[in-house]
Amino acid sequence: MDYEIFETKTRALADNDAAAEQTRALMREKGAKLVNLMGSPGAGKTSVLLRLIEGLKPLRVGVMEADVDSDVDARTVSSTGARVIQLHTAGLCHMDADMTRRGLERMGVEGLDVVFLENIGNLVCPAEFEVGADLRVAILSVPEGDDKPLKYPLMFRTVDCLVVNKLDTLPIFDFDLDRLRGHMARLRPEVPVFPVSARTGEGVAALAGWLRNRLGGEQA
Repeated sequence: MDYEIFETKTRALADNDAAAEQTRALMREKGAKLVNLMGSPGAGKTSVLLRLIEGLKPLRVGVMEADVDSDVDARTVSSTGARVIQLHTAGLCHMDADMTRRGLERMGVEGLDVVFLENIGNLVCPAEFEVGADLRVAILSVPEGDDKPLKYPLMFRTVDCLVVNKLDTLPIFDFDLDRLRGHMARLRPEVPVFPVSARTGEGVAALAGWLRNRLGGEQA
């Protein structure tokens, strides 16, 4: 008996990679950059983003807030004056490249220098699916523990930058920055680690400076 074995996940990822190239082409055409911001629920992605919108001025920032439901984060970010769109995934645990491209087209990229995609909150699915971003940034918070790179290696192996948020809570939790850096060194030693506190603003200037440099400086 003849039959075919069709690896659906492999095909889905291949199709997504092709769509990611279309997303990159769209951003190149508009002269803007895309940053995929990932992390667990409660890691402080939105809080760090609020600080970065201020710290990256005069770059013109757009934000796509991806959630399974609600518009809480979009309402929060819109108070900064940044261009914002809320994306609902109807239960999906990640954004893919086609969803991202359609979000960009709906929001409009004209006149923007950088767009942040605040991805769905988890450390598994977003790591597997390219969205066509120029930079992939993960946010890990101190209360989550310094062992997350060991438990979710794909996420931390594929990012360009790791932000450790809630630095102001270090005295409360058993979190060792040197131990975390050791884990990262074994996974991807070239990835910079930026300890920050979105609450106090500590460390945000260094993170914003790194992003500005990687995004090409003060774009017109």
